[in-house]
Amino acid sequence: MRFGFIGLGRMGRRMVLKLLSKGFEVVVYDKVPELVEEANLKGAEGASSLEELARALPKPRVVWAMVPAGGLVDEVIDEISPHLEEGDIVVDGGNSHYKDSISRAQKLEERGIHLLDVGTSGGLEGVIKGLSLMIGGDKEAFSRAEPIFKALAASGGYGYFGPSGVGHFVKMVHNGIEYAVLQAYGEGFELLTSGPYDLNLKDVAHIWSRGSVVRSWLLELVERVLEEDPDLERITHEVGGGQTGIWSIEAAIEYEVPFPMMATALSARFRSRQPKSFATKLVSALRREFGGHEAKTKKEIGAKKGTRVKIKTPNMKTGSF
Repeated sequence: MRFGFIGLGRMGRRMVLKLLSKGFEVVVYDKVPELVEEANLKGAEGASSLEELARALPKPRVVWAMVPAGGLVDEVIDEISPHLEEGDIVVDGGNSHYKDSISRAQKLEERGIHLLDVGTSGGLEGVIKGLSLMIGGDKEAFSRAEPIFKALAASGGYGYFGPSGVGHFVKMVHNGIEYAVLQAYGEGFELLTSGPYDLNLKDVAHIWSRGSVVRSWLLELVERVLEEDPDLERITHEVGGGQTGIWSIEAAIEYEVPFPMMATALSARFRSRQPKSFATKLVSALRREFGGHEAKTKKEIGAKKGTRVKIKTPNMKTGSF
């Protein structure tokens, strides 16, 4: 199968390598030419523009976009859609808002082009071990693109959930749960550090990972993080992200679903941009481990003691900062 792939960031380039190893022919594009050249050396076919990428694909085309949510997705779709035809498929594998995915699908459908919204979970290691993929859009389009999903996913780790928007809706709720779970681990380990015992936290994480009811991949990452940096001295308290958490809470309000855990976890992320805490440092370190997200070090911050931290106010309509 020959298809196009747009976006060679942390996840994108690893996904391309995985697909190449599975025998797929992948035509790639990124705004950074060096990333295209690197993928070219690994066996992909590089394109210097989205028009060139579209021309290099057999009809009906399949094009996977792996770019950050928001304006960049619209940019990619607006730029490539004039070079697509009826029956072609665009896959959005990023963390787009599900309502944006519905609007984009409707716009493309006017020209007979299909949009599949794919919630992608598993982080950087998931690309190697197998991702979890939550898919929405036209059922026939899903069936045609299914070989790609099967190649990227863990065994039994992908599924079609229904019409446009549902893939990203399921992933949005997944991320809301992730916020709460990360915060629970952070607070639990902070309590261990504050209690009356001198504990080896790495050993606690190791034991909990073997048979306990709170065992998980995230707990295995806790063990890894604490082995490398037992006191998290190289990690600052500031936790990034927040957009998908805001979206989850907005949806919970819209559909009148209680959301105390998600709200508390999101609030803790905002708090992390103020006075430091061990809990938020651990959450920041874990996000670095499972998703390659930036975890700022003290050296990188370089802020003087007493410097006020300016927190941007989220736009509650778009979820952006």
